Amino acid sequence: MSVATTIENRTSPRTVLLASLVGTTVEWYDFFLYATAAGLVFPKLFFPVGNELVGSLLAFGTFAVGFVARPVGGVIFGHVGDRLGRKRTLVATMVLMGAATALIGLLPSYASIGLAAPVLLVVLRVLQGIAVGGEWGGAVLLAVENAPLGKRGRFGSVPQIGLGLGLALGTGAFTLLALALDEQHFLSVGWRAAFVLSVVLVAVGLVVRLRVLETPEFRRLRESGATAQVPVVEVFRTQPHRRGLVAGMLARWAEGAAFNTWGVFVITYATVTVHVDKLVVLIGVTAGALLMALLTPVAGALADRFGRRRVFATGAAGFGLTVVPSFLAVGTGIPWLVVAVLLLQLGIWYALMTGAEATLFAELFDTDVRYTGMSLVFQGSGIWASGLTPVFLTGLLAFGGGSSWWAAGYLAVTAAISVTAVLAMPRWIGWRPEWARADRW
Repeated sequence: MSVATTIENRTSPRTVLLASLVGTTVEWYDFFLYATAAGLVFPKLFFPVGNELVGSLLAFGTFAVGFVARPVGGVIFGHVGDRLGRKRTLVATMVLMGAATALIGLLPSYASIGLAAPVLLVVLRVLQGIAVGGEWGGAVLLAVENAPLGKRGRFGSVPQIGLGLGLALGTGAFTLLALALDEQHFLSVGWRAAFVLSVVLVAVGLVVRLRVLETPEFRRLRESGATAQVPVVEVFRTQPHRRGLVAGMLARWAEGAAFNTWGVFVITYATVTVHVDKLVVLIGVTAGALLMALLTPVAGALADRFGRRRVFATGAAGFGLTVVPSFLAVGTGIPWLVVAVLLLQLGIWYALMTGAEATLFAELFDTDVRYTGMSLVFQGSGIWASGLTPVFLTGLLAFGGGSSWWAAGYLAVTAAISVTAVLAMPRWIGWRPEWARADRW
């Protein structure tokens, strides 16, 4: 039976979007739960070196390891997704992520098993990175390649909502546990419960994802026999794809830096350096993440109306222009100012970037290499743009003797690079989607 006769049997848009959203929410909950623990728990339990700054650097170093592993996952699962289909990868990545996260919650501390504890922590973090490296591209394409013409921005923004929801669930879980337990019980068993909970979330996600069919775009490609033999080779072999890869990775610099500054680094910076109450910071990050989740689909709709590039560049520029005053505001230690900064940075500027980027990056590549290409853009740039950001900022903070000027300056530069890169992309991308080359869409 041909694709033409079976294409009407596609999964309903509601089921597609639900599967995409639930999956990314669970994956990001698992991935960034580690980030919150790296700021509040791991320096004490797995890196007890007697120096808070050194312990934080070591913990954030293991956080960065997950980002180094993400391109590996992108290549592995991107190859499977471009050769065999998008759906097959999405079940495997979710199971892998859930298992690694639950095992972190069961891992003995340094006091119990010594050096084996941080070593095993790094191994499990690598598995998390491989899983999320393959997850993102598949989840985005599940939505985008099922989208009707003129709504790809809106459909592509839905899996991005999972980023905000996952972060909110992670920090929200830690907030509730911190409220319910004293410090001793929180460090002994409380934080572990948040990690083990992943098993339940993964089970829910799998039930939804197993109901989804393969995307129409890939089914047409597979029936035509035009799938790439080695997608990663094709990405680097053809000039348009190489240009898209470089432009996309540079464009994402501000997005990755913004999220990991205001969703990860700020937790340690505000509590340890500025001495803001831990609950205030966790509540602020949770509120910012929830606002992000609400405004991300709005950004997707704006991307359909005004173009992906314009919306993404607006978010990156806003982040760069407000980063210095935002650090100064957090430095005051005034609770409401800290919360206001997180609402602005995560809930508005970051929402504009993340709401537009999924479709923006998908449009850089042809169907036969799209999973691999956009995974390399997102996961490859994640090494320096995302994973190393807390390490960079912690080092710049130490270099500046506690002053935030060097850290804020670095972030402003990343914003300038990203705005330049996104505006240098081919003009048809994100301005008038119907003008896209026919072999792309």
